[in-house]
Amino acid sequence: MTATILPLTQRKGWKALVTHHRTARKWHLRTLFAKRPKRGERMTAEAAGLFLDYSKNRVTGRTVKLLVELAEESGLRDRIDAMFRGDKINLTEDRAVLHVALRAPKDATFLVDGKNVVPEVHAVLDKMAEFAGRVRSGVWTGHTGKRIRNVVNIGIGGSDLGPVMAYEALRHYSERGMTFRFVSNVDGIDFVEATRDLDPAETLFIVSSKTFTTLETMTNAESARDWLLSGLGGDKQAVAKHFVAVSTNAEKVSEFGIDTANMFAFWDWVGGRYSMCSAIGLSTMLAIGPDNFRALLNGFHQMDEHFRTAPFEQNLPVLMALLGIWYNDFFGAQTTAVLPYEQYLKRFPAYLQQMTMESSGKSVTLDGMAVDYDTGAVYWGEPGTNGQHSFYQLIHQGTRLIPCDFIAFGQALAPLGRHHDILMANVFAQSEALAFGLTPEQVKAEGVPDWLVPHRVFEGNRPSNTILAERLTPAVLGALVALYEHSVFTQGAIWNVGSFDQWGVQLGKVLAQRIVPELESKEAPALTHDSSTNSLIRRYRKMKGA
Repeated sequence: MTATILPLTQRKGWKALVTHHRTARKWHLRTLFAKRPKRGERMTAEAAGLFLDYSKNRVTGRTVKLLVELAEESGLRDRIDAMFRGDKINLTEDRAVLHVALRAPKDATFLVDGKNVVPEVHAVLDKMAEFAGRVRSGVWTGHTGKRIRNVVNIGIGGSDLGPVMAYEALRHYSERGMTFRFVSNVDGIDFVEATRDLDPAETLFIVSSKTFTTLETMTNAESARDWLLSGLGGDKQAVAKHFVAVSTNAEKVSEFGIDTANMFAFWDWVGGRYSMCSAIGLSTMLAIGPDNFRALLNGFHQMDEHFRTAPFEQNLPVLMALLGIWYNDFFGAQTTAVLPYEQYLKRFPAYLQQMTMESSGKSVTLDGMAVDYDTGAVYWGEPGTNGQHSFYQLIHQGTRLIPCDFIAFGQALAPLGRHHDILMANVFAQSEALAFGLTPEQVKAEGVPDWLVPHRVFEGNRPSNTILAERLTPAVLGALVALYEHSVFTQGAIWNVGSFDQWGVQLGKVLAQRIVPELESKEAPALTHDSSTNSLIRRYRKMKGA
């Protein structure tokens, strides 16, 4: 699939952009808007309930045209078709990448090894819905007959970040008579604090691990089982009424004490960071209900179809991906700030960190060749307006170029006096200030003393996207997540890197498994690490009294 595509820096489109950048780097957004006053109306795109204004970027129509040509030359259309076809585009693991099948309607067809997987997807969704209905209605009870009022999701990585982000984002729609907690860190504090005020008789644990062997997840799950049995008199029969599993390993699930009838499956063509639409989303469905969960899936699907069919120049994920490449590879920008002006989206930047940085944090191509260009940026952010009183100073007047994505909504989910108008005024003001800044002449005109003028000047020319939606609904959240999923995919296709494996997380896991017995050994172990690691292990053993 990639054999006939030239290395990125040798492609005609890349070379054209290098030449174009020599001129573009001198542009200022003040000038671009002065020359084309209506660019703010023209440089927009809309789909699946999301409106994108990308006019405050250091681009012209010519720039966008060249970026689109690079995407076409890089075989993006073929890559998109291959993913939706079920081809095994995760080359290093020989797997299809079909998270789009998780939100497809029942009459859709997505093939993996010649088999339509959509019926299986909907069978699991129906099983989840039936279970969620029983728990939410009180039909499902715990070992003592008490109703389940607390749900604790135990997972890590995609098995935690997606569920916790979705719960926080959609809390407005959640069942307020139930408490939801999320445990991921193997640091015992995470589990202790999550369960400190819960009644074991009213608590349900969801253990999410594809293999049911993940060290952090299973350590927390075993502590959860001990906590439950301690609180319920030690009857091991209680486990089956207070634990369910999201896994593919029935044998391990059964060994743990969970009834395999309460095991919810998913598939190897679902990557962890793309799994929130699968059974990994069981806690989400328990919180917001099956109907809202299906609305969430529909939002994903609407953006999937837009990405699959829309021309690149009007394709939201493609446009955002290309703008990211423009700043990452031609301006040397190393980070992207994601700034949701919506408190419910407070965990959205953290969720995007895994999606973007695990996917694009690669230094070799699909062919195993070292890249000679920058790949993934560092994603970070906090909700506005909090960030304005924290790190915005660096974005406005620092030496780093930091492209920003502002995310905001026309209607508040919790209307309160003037709050939403003030919030939205800040969204628009920040993007305007970043783009246009303040010149020395403007500062002087305000009567500022000459000595203070340099401190009050804003260079401006700091790029941003603004994403608006009418209201944060389950469907809109789905569209928003899919927007970034497909943007990451687009960048990976152009950079020719594997966006769907994450071998970089494995080495530390392997070494940790080796070090654990060295820390727990009663006798001083023979250590064969480097001198630093050996010394640290010995110091830790001394600290804990070993």
